[in-house]
Amino acid sequence: MDYFEIDLKYIRSETLDCNFENSNILITGCAGFLGYYLINYFEKYKKELKINSIVGLDSFLLGYPNWLKKIASQENSILDLVEFDIGKDKLENSKKFNGITHIIHMASIASPTFYRKFPIETVDANIWGLRNLLDFYCKSQNLRGFLFFSSSEIYGDPDQKNIPTNEDYRGLVSCTGPRACYDEAKRFGETLCCIYRETYDLPLTIVRPFNNYGPGMRIDDKRLPADMANCIIKNKPIILFSNGQPTRTFCYVADAICGYIKALNSGLKKEFNIGIDSEETSVLDFAKLFRNIGRDLINYNCDIEFANNIDKKYLVDNPNRRCPDIRKARIELNYDPKITIIDGINRYLSHLIREHEYCDNR
Repeated sequence: MDYFEIDLKYIRSETLDCNFENSNILITGCAGFLGYYLINYFEKYKKELKINSIVGLDSFLLGYPNWLKKIASQENSILDLVEFDIGKDKLENSKKFNGITHIIHMASIASPTFYRKFPIETVDANIWGLRNLLDFYCKSQNLRGFLFFSSSEIYGDPDQKNIPTNEDYRGLVSCTGPRACYDEAKRFGETLCCIYRETYDLPLTIVRPFNNYGPGMRIDDKRLPADMANCIIKNKPIILFSNGQPTRTFCYVADAICGYIKALNSGLKKEFNIGIDSEETSVLDFAKLFRNIGRDLINYNCDIEFANNIDKKYLVDNPNRRCPDIRKARIELNYDPKITIIDGINRYLSHLIREHEYCDNR
């Protein structure tokens, strides 16, 4: 079963009220996990949505995925793919960036392992890259939506009375810890957004993703769902580098994409948590779900093990709980995530197994 195609149809059914007629969409960080869904979705439904063009920007610091090359090379593709460092390169140097109606700025490294490896690049994308876009488009007469991808990490490690966490919580964040390059860059990015939308009346919407996972997430991504999926695919033990007690709500990517599309289309000058507010699950129980579903799908025969990470800072500033209050998005965006954690893991693993088998048989 092709769950990716099922996901795209699901996203379409959940966003029928969104209007992208005569739009030209600019997506930064297009080669990443969420770009996989957004670009495939906009390409698949370009005629129905009446989209004129998509300009995809990426520095390809973490690689140039084959799926993106394939889309860009199709004869009827509306994707114009540009190797571009949004933190350093100048938008003024190309006419490709004129006439843009919608901007999705998600150029950033999101995996702790990799943003700690590239902290300056992470700061540059979230601050100088954002400033680059804001300065170029602040007086645009064409702009109908500008989406800035912030993060649930701006909340840090909330105290228990602020779980579930709503958009008004100010956060408990270290500005000097090993995650600060990402957390604080996202926080300052939000400040820039607020300043520019107040000064220039920009239709700028901030989204704060909460633990998205699913197809498109590379299995070498080093985030929790990817690590577990990698172990299932390679039939290796699932290794936990903690006691497994921290809890999260995990939002399947198709549900999250519905929220991002609705937020982009809204043009609301507000901030929204995008995630799922049910099934807060411990890391250990999350691992057990991967193990059990892996056994059902491909007779996975390994188990869960505990170990100390060689990186002594691996768990520093790691939140104990992460669960969003999404009432604001439910009311103002009509956002309604539905895919359960069991269904989501099954879809993710089934997609990877299908992809893995294809690679083995080429």
